[in-house]
Amino acid sequence: MAELAEVHHRIRRDVPADYARAARWLDASGVDVVSVQHEYGIWGGPDGLMVLDFVRALRTPVVATLHTVLQHPTDSQRRILADLVHATAATVVMSTSAAELLTRSYGVDPSHVEVIPHGVPDLPFVDPDTVKPRLGLEGRMVILSFGLLGTGKGYESAIAAMPALVAADPTALYVIVGATHPELIRREGEAYRRKLQALATSLGVAAHVRFVGRFVDATELGLWLTAADIFVTPYPNLEQIVSGTLSYAMGAGKAIVSTPYAYASERLARGRGRLVAAGSTQSLAAALIELAHDPELRGSHGRRAYAYSRSMLWPKVGAAYRRVFARVSSSVPVGAMVTMPLDVMVGARA
Repeated sequence: MAELAEVHHRIRRDVPADYARAARWLDASGVDVVSVQHEYGIWGGPDGLMVLDFVRALRTPVVATLHTVLQHPTDSQRRILADLVHATAATVVMSTSAAELLTRSYGVDPSHVEVIPHGVPDLPFVDPDTVKPRLGLEGRMVILSFGLLGTGKGYESAIAAMPALVAADPTALYVIVGATHPELIRREGEAYRRKLQALATSLGVAAHVRFVGRFVDATELGLWLTAADIFVTPYPNLEQIVSGTLSYAMGAGKAIVSTPYAYASERLARGRGRLVAAGSTQSLAAALIELAHDPELRGSHGRRAYAYSRSMLWPKVGAAYRRVFARVSSSVPVGAMVTMPLDVMVGARA
C-alpha cells in the first residue's frame, strides 16, 4: 500500500457530514484497519455519540483504543461505550483494571478486549544530579509534574504540600512543565495558572515552585524527567484509568508519589511507587519528605518502576498493536507497520 499523508482529513466535532465523509474516504483508500482513539469529550454529540455514526459508517475493520472507562458512567455514557466496543473488531485498553471494568460493568466479552500498555520512550536510568546542570537545577531536590495544565489534576494539593517539604529540605523545587490546556485557554486564558502562582505566593513558597508554561519537545521532556528526583501525580479523580505522564515517569525510573487512582494503583503496586490519600496535603507532604530524605528508598522505587516499564517501551507497544491489526485483518502482515491517514489514529476536533 502506498504511503499516505500523515493527516488527510479532519473531522469537525459537531458536523455530522464530516464523519460520513471521512468514513467513505477511508473505505476507498485501501487502508486495512482504522484505529479509533476514544475519549467522550473529543467526539461530537451528547457524550460523544457521533463516534458511533463514524464507526458504523465504516466497512473497514476498526480497532478502538479506550482512554477512559468510567466506574460510574451515566446511562448514556455506558450505552455509548458498550455500543462502540460491540461495533469494533477489537478494543484496546491500557490496564488490567480497565479490562476488568469493561467486563464487569459494561457487559463486554473479555475475549474482545486487548490490554496494551501506554507506550513510553526508552530513556536511560541515570542519577538525576548528572542531568540537573543542563537545566540550571544544581543542588535542588526536584519534584516534577508535567502535562497540559488544567483543573482536576490536583496541582493545588502538591503546592499546598510544599511549605512542609521546604521546611524539611530548603533545596526542594516543584516544577510543573506544560502549556495550559487549549480549551482552558479559550475559556479563561491563563487565569488558572495565575491562581496556582498566587497560591504558591500566599504560602510563601513562590521561590520553590516553578512553571515551565509551554509545550516542550520529546528531547527537552526527557531532560526534565531524568533530572527529577521525585515525580508526583496528585490527581483527585480516582476513576482515572490511564495516565501517560505517570507512564513516562516510570519509563524514566522515577520515585513516584501519587493519589490512588485506578491506573496508579495498578502500576505502582509492589513497591513501584508510593500512594497517598487523595486531597490529603499532610499525607502527600509526608511522602515527599520521606523520599527527599532517603535516597535509598527513592532508588528502590525508581529501579522497580524502571524494570516494570521495559514492557511499555514504544517498539513493544507498536508490535502489540501490529499483532492486533493482523488478527482483525488478514491482509496485514504481522511484521509490517500499517500506514494510515489521520496520524494513524482517527479522532475529532472542535
